[in-house]
Amino acid sequence: MDIIETTEKAIEETERIHKKLNCFITICVKEAKARAKELKMSKKKGRLFGKFISVKDAICTRGIRTTAGSAILANYVPPFNATVIDKIEAEGGIVIGKTTMDDFGFGTFCTNVGKGLPVPKNPHDIGRATGGSSGGAGAATFEFSKDHLALAESTGGSITAPAAFCGVVGVTPTYGKVSRYGLIDYANSLDKIGTMGKNVSEAEMLSRVIFGKDKQDETSWTQEEKPAKKIKKIGVIKEMLNGVDEKIKKAFWNAINKLGAEYEEISFPLIDYSVASYYIIATAEASSNLARYYGMRYGAQEDISGSFSEHFASIRSKYFSDEEKRRIILGTFVRTAGYKDKYYLKALRIREKIKQEFALLFKRFDSLVTPAMPIIAPKFDEITKLKPIEVYALDSCTIPPNLAGLPHLSIPMSKVNNMPVGLQIICNSWEENMLFEFGRQVESVLK
Repeated sequence: MDIIETTEKAIEETERIHKKLNCFITICVKEAKARAKELKMSKKKGRLFGKFISVKDAICTRGIRTTAGSAILANYVPPFNATVIDKIEAEGGIVIGKTTMDDFGFGTFCTNVGKGLPVPKNPHDIGRATGGSSGGAGAATFEFSKDHLALAESTGGSITAPAAFCGVVGVTPTYGKVSRYGLIDYANSLDKIGTMGKNVSEAEMLSRVIFGKDKQDETSWTQEEKPAKKIKKIGVIKEMLNGVDEKIKKAFWNAINKLGAEYEEISFPLIDYSVASYYIIATAEASSNLARYYGMRYGAQEDISGSFSEHFASIRSKYFSDEEKRRIILGTFVRTAGYKDKYYLKALRIREKIKQEFALLFKRFDSLVTPAMPIIAPKFDEITKLKPIEVYALDSCTIPPNLAGLPHLSIPMSKVNNMPVGLQIICNSWEENMLFEFGRQVESVLK
């Protein structure tokens, strides 16, 4: 079967999966067919030839609608590609669709999708959430039969959460390892483009393609990676087990014991401040980033009526969801004179302290291991009963490594109540080689 026939089959599978799970905002039918024809004529195959890539809808794709999951960008079609898309196409990959996400990445369950968009369903139980904000990517990755990889993005756990809830591997790289050029930001100092695959090797394949410094993104870096070495000693942070469901905690310790590596339980009291610090920093940056969407230069366009302020308020009230409004209000508050020192600057200092403490831990341990999420994927009716502060607290396992910009991956470790649960592996900055090597070792043991 040649690349054109393979692409047609992949489109059919994408449409079938979306009909079942609502995991795509846009399916790239014409674009994928055109790309297949180009590849058939080309002599260069590339590392991703024959692979179909789903792309989180916060990543810009030239000529393909890119909404960031928000109604305010429902009709935005970028005239350029994100750097990661150019890299994927240079290696023969075909973008098959743009996956569903929480609007601008604001969510833990992928239920905060833009107005008019369907909520994605978990492939293991369609009455449950996929995890956010890259929920569509997690569902699609599990459901595709083969030759599919996903581009996702994480701010505070948006790769780990859906990977754990959907039972796939999710890789979040060191901050700066992948160019953010062409990413519609949630929080600039936290956002990281990563990958998902059915196993560690698949996720690593796509990760290796998108790694590297980019002159269009001054926050991207190229740093020589240390060679992988055998993991001899791992650390388990006691505070990151607080609030974890007892059945998941039991599965976690079973997995640790199977690994056969020396481990030590350690205390990291600053971790208790990580969720609060993260949400102060992230919402402050988000409120600034979202200020541009007011219906004139960016965002939904309507005839101007009344004063500028009235038009501005009308557009944002109409097209922003409750969660977008909540984070704008919170972020604006913590940046306001009189509160900046009390909240925002204090959160930045705590973040630096957490980074320093992690650096000290990696002098003692090769890796740190935690549950990926404290609960299994919740049912949709359970989510509606949760208060926002209760939802934010569920990011307690994923926020610390994201706040510190550390590379980490989620790997399926077991099932609880017939739903997958994930193991989170954290390594030191720029040690992706070790992360992947340990991930494969864990994968082989836990199969």
